[in-house]
Amino acid sequence: MRILITGATGLLGNNIVRQAIDDGHDCVVLVRDKGVPKPLESLKVQISQGDVTDLESILHASEGVDAILHSAAYLHIGWKNLEQAMQINREGTKNIVEAARKNRSRLVHVSTVNTLAIGNREGTVDETATHDGQIPCTYVASKRASEKVVVDAAKEGLDALVVHPGFMLGPWDWKRSSGRMVIECGKLWTPLAPSGGCSVCDVRDVARGVLSALEKGTSGRHYILGGENLSYFDLWTKIARAFQKRPPITVMRWPARFLAGTVGDIKAQLTGQESDVNSAALAMSAQFHCYSSQRAIDELGFRVRPAEESLQAAIKWFREVGYIS
Repeated sequence: MRILITGATGLLGNNIVRQAIDDGHDCVVLVRDKGVPKPLESLKVQISQGDVTDLESILHASEGVDAILHSAAYLHIGWKNLEQAMQINREGTKNIVEAARKNRSRLVHVSTVNTLAIGNREGTVDETATHDGQIPCTYVASKRASEKVVVDAAKEGLDALVVHPGFMLGPWDWKRSSGRMVIECGKLWTPLAPSGGCSVCDVRDVARGVLSALEKGTSGRHYILGGENLSYFDLWTKIARAFQKRPPITVMRWPARFLAGTVGDIKAQLTGQESDVNSAALAMSAQFHCYSSQRAIDELGFRVRPAEESLQAAIKWFREVGYIS
């Protein structure tokens, strides 16, 4: 099968490319700059220069493809940069949908669990839940907008479906996305862990889930690709022990979150630059983004492995490429 993959230099996209090649697929990857980016070196792929916000480049890259796996996205958890996020996530997805329509290609859109109803400690929330509870920050708003583009297109007859990964860890994290938490926790002792939790999934399993969705998924359907549901306190403890560091003492309570978030927001207003410490990010860190992946397990053969295994794989890869000593 000939497949166009967006976001091929990111954590999930790079793992998808590698597994798709191993499966014998003919892969076209979209890159913004000329040349071969380091994450794609030595990989047997066709590189097409372009950007998801440029329809002509998307139409060129997608010519003759059987499927499009759309994992490119702008990720900023905060209140700023909404216009930029919408341009890339929503408008870029409109271009992808247009290309899929023109080629009559199947489309697998990579969304996030953050577009769904808020999870819970028990991890019993699934794709059918109708409540909300998510923090309406830039990331959530723009990813929901992009997902709606795909959902509406599927209702109009496009062969398209949506997958919702949890918090991914594993190898090939060139841009240090979710792995940045691992690196920072491994470098510095942090006495206070966030009070919420997440669904820790192995990026290799999510990549396999995306390819399984391409093969087996039902058009118009949503699939959660989560993992082991953990509190951040437990996850940070596992990270600390993996680095033989002291684990956190307790979780960050509301007064500390409020103070840190307020200071971060004021700083963002004064400088025009919003850091990772802001009220939106801290509010999200207090929520339990824990979910059930049972539908994907039953329909796609999705695998959920222990978070410990994914964490060790991420640390091993970070050491191999020199991101940590």
